[in-house]
Parts: sequence; structure tokens; C-alpha cells
Amino acid sequence: MQLHSAVALICATVSLFVIAGAEDPYRFFNWNVTYGDIFPLGVRQTGILINGQFPGPDIHSVTNDNLIINVFNSLNEPFLLSWNGVQNRRNSYEDGVYGTTCPIPPGKNFTYILQVKDQIGSFYYFPSLGFHKAAGGFGGIRILSRPRIPVPFPDPAGDYTVLIGDWYKANHTDLRAQLDSGRKLPFPDGILINGRGPGGASFNVEQGKTYRLRISNVGLQNSLNFRIQNHKLKLVEVEGTHTLQTTYSSIDLHLGQSMSVLFTADQPAQDYYIVVSSRFTNPVLTSTATLRYSNSAGPVSGPPPGGPTIQVDWSLNQARSIRTNLTASGPRPNPQGSYHYGLINTTRTIRLANSAGQVNGKQRYAVNSVSFVPADTPLKLADFFKIDGVYRIGSISDNPTGGGIYLDTSVMNSDYRSFIEIVFQNDEDIVQSWHLDGYSFFVVGMDGGQWTAASRNGYNLRDAVSRCTTQVYPKSWTAIYVALDNVGMWNLRSEYWARQYLGQQFYLRVFTTSTSLRDEYPIPKNALLCGRASGRRTRPL
Repeated sequence: MQLHSAVALICATVSLFVIAGAEDPYRFFNWNVTYGDIFPLGVRQTGILINGQFPGPDIHSVTNDNLIINVFNSLNEPFLLSWNGVQNRRNSYEDGVYGTTCPIPPGKNFTYILQVKDQIGSFYYFPSLGFHKAAGGFGGIRILSRPRIPVPFPDPAGDYTVLIGDWYKANHTDLRAQLDSGRKLPFPDGILINGRGPGGASFNVEQGKTYRLRISNVGLQNSLNFRIQNHKLKLVEVEGTHTLQTTYSSIDLHLGQSMSVLFTADQPAQDYYIVVSSRFTNPVLTSTATLRYSNSAGPVSGPPPGGPTIQVDWSLNQARSIRTNLTASGPRPNPQGSYHYGLINTTRTIRLANSAGQVNGKQRYAVNSVSFVPADTPLKLADFFKIDGVYRIGSISDNPTGGGIYLDTSVMNSDYRSFIEIVFQNDEDIVQSWHLDGYSFFVVGMDGGQWTAASRNGYNLRDAVSRCTTQVYPKSWTAIYVALDNVGMWNLRSEYWARQYLGQQFYLRVFTTSTSLRDEYPIPKNALLCGRASGRRTRPL
């Protein structure tokens, strides 16, 4: 009997070692998260630094790498990092949002164990709790293709992360206090490019060479337009999908979105403006960085080039022009168009409508009338330990109710391996941006007005781009298809951060009765336990 137990233990150990992807490389990171003085818009404010850096360090990785990220929380409040676009296959415990992961207490550490399984592309990480995102703590993530997988463009001479976003001069604690008191936030004070205000950032290039920019909108509130004076931008990748290589004079990035562009330093040798400006706002916020040729004959001259401002049709037409390169390889050596999503019948349609209003005299935001409030225990832990009363399955409807806003811990149940349609309906006057953790989805359609079943006649069922964040224009709708092949508890949220903070999010519970490790990994041995899960044990091994 003892021998049998020992053999079983060894087999279990070996199986878990294989699950961790022992054949794939490991990359180790040690991060210390602290407060520090920053001056991005010329005034001192408290920023969140990672290893003393603002923004934080980039994560460089290759498809299937295992990332071991030890995060020490030196703040005076709980902290979590989430990984915008990293799918955490079968492992939502590592997602780093409060519905899945207990916060890291002050003075303590937690080691994230991630695998960038079957992914390539440009993403970013950010702090998910409170209003920490307004203080920094974000950085770029790049996942390179494995050496034997062809990439549909030559290696660039340089590869830069460009983090853009609107910014407030106020500390995040003051902004959070405004939201907690039931008030809306004011208009942002400026735009940052890699953590610096106007004229603060620069990028060096050599005449005649081609460069890649991995651009992410890590801001809080506004869609942004990106352009380079006298240079064209060739779009090549969007959130892990190689795109048709369309050339643009400028490009819109909505909240939470990431994309890669190539440009060639083919202009007379001098310095040029890199410009980022807000879209659909009055006034228009603008910031600049400098593109500096190595043999530059002089500084930037003249006014920064203008861009689109409030034109919705311009942005909508550009969004529709972003298509998948069907013949390019993705993370595996098979063409991205080999998955014929347009030939699969959907089994369920979910319609989601965003709304704003007052609850008990305080500003709240909702999805299908439900304004999310965090439970006292992460939802994924409640599932694992079978703790009743933390949330109710079906606490959010599949369709807009048309009723008033109410508070609940909203969780929508869904079946593993189902193929569903989600329609985002935006009847407000702002641009919305929605993100789904754990997945990429096909953006099959977007248009003005109300979505109806007849809207499907205009869907792109051949080469729609697959991504994890999509915009919805004012008084418009956007439709996506998603194959629910990743078991877990996954956050579906507005990337408009004040709205997310005040309830415009919920969790999609992708569930199976199977307990196979092929469907979902066990709870991590080092998982933090909090709320009603405190004092319990993760697993013996």
C-alpha cells in the first residue's frame, strides 16, 4: 500500500511537471513595486514604480515560454497585476484581477506562474485594483514567434514599445476618492508617451531602415490617434494577429488596445514629431515625442501635424479595414485562416448594453442594468472551495433589461467549448471599449444604430481580425464571435477605467464538469487565500 501511494505521488509529480511546460524555456523576473515621485506633466505626483521604473520594465518572451514573475508589494495597500491579452490558458487563477486572484498584501510577495501558450504579439500589463492604473505600474509585453515560425515581414532594425495614454495630475488616491464619493472624474490633464509629457520621449533611427513600434493605449478614458510627421505607418499585427499590411497616415487606438506598425526612416535626415491626440473630445489633448535620425541635420520644425478629431466615420472605416492576413502563420506553422470561424454555427447570442446612472445618489455604470460590486472572496476561489453565497450564477441577463441600474456581483455562466456571438450595444454618446480576459475573439461586425438579427447579413465571416479588445462607437454596435475553449472565470470589462471601477464589468464563467488536467490546471500551490477562503489549503502537492 505504501509503495502504491509512493508510485501515485511520483506519477502526480511528473504529470504536474509536464503540465508546467518543462520542455519550454523559463524566464524569471523579480519585481519590487513601490511608490515614488514622478513629474510626467511638470508637477510632482505619486507614481507606482516597478524596480524604480515608470513605466515598468518590458517583458520579452517567445511563444510557449514560462514566465515566473515574483512581485513584492512594497505599497501600503493591496496590489495585483493583470496581463492584458495574455490568455493564461486553463489557468484563470493567475489572471490577476480580483475575481480570480487574492490581492498581494502590503509587505508580502506573490509569484505569478504564466505560460504564453500558443501566443504571439504585443500586449501590456497593468495594476488592476483600486485606481492604481492612474499611478502607473504598467509596462509592455511582447511575445515573439519561435525561430522556425515565419513572420510575414523582414526583421526590423529596431523594435520599440510605445505606451500612450491620457493622464491626470492628481494622485490616484484623490481620483479614487472622487469616484468613491459618487462623483465623475474631470477631463484628463494631458497625454503621456512612455511615461513622459509633451516633448519628453524620443526614438532614435537610422536613415533608410525600417522599425517596429508596439503601441498600446494604457490610458483611462480616451481613444487616441497616433501619427509620425511625414512618415507612413504600415499595420502588421493587432493583439496577436498578423494583419493585412495596410498603410495609414495615422491610426486610432481605443482604450486597452495594442497594435504593431512598421515605418521606414525614408525622409530627409532631421528630427520629426511623433504625435498622439485624443479622439472625439472637446478640447483635443495633444502630446508629442521626437523621432530622431542618427544623422539629423536639425530639430523638429513647424507645428505638429494635425489628425482626425471628432470624425466617427473615419475611425469606423479604418477599423473595418483591419483584416487578418489569412496566409501568415500565427504562433504555430499553420496559416491564421485555417480556422474557418465563419462556417461554425453559434449556439448562443449575448447582447450587452452599457449604461450610466445614479444608485443611492452616487454615480454608477452598468452592463445590462447590473453594476458589478466585488464579493468578499475571489469568485474563482469560491468555485474551487465550493463556498456558497459569494455570487449567483445567472446574476446578469443575456439581454438588456431596460430597467434601472442595480448592484450585484454579476456572473454569467457559459458552457465549455460552445461557440457564441456577443453583441455590444452602445446607446450612449461616448466611445466604449470592451476587453475579455482569457480569449481572442473575431470582430465580425460594427455599425451605427441598433443591432438586429438582420445585421448579421453584413458580418465579415472570412478574415475578421482576432483580438481581445474592441471598440463600440457612439450610438452603435459591435459584434464578436468567440469559441469558449478556455475553462475559467474570466473578466469582461469596460476599459474606460472609471466605468470599470464603478461597475461596468462582469465575469464569464466558462464551466465544465470535467476535472481533467487537460481542461483546467489545479489551483496553484502558492495561491493566496483571502475572504471566506482564508485558512483553507490549496492542494497537497
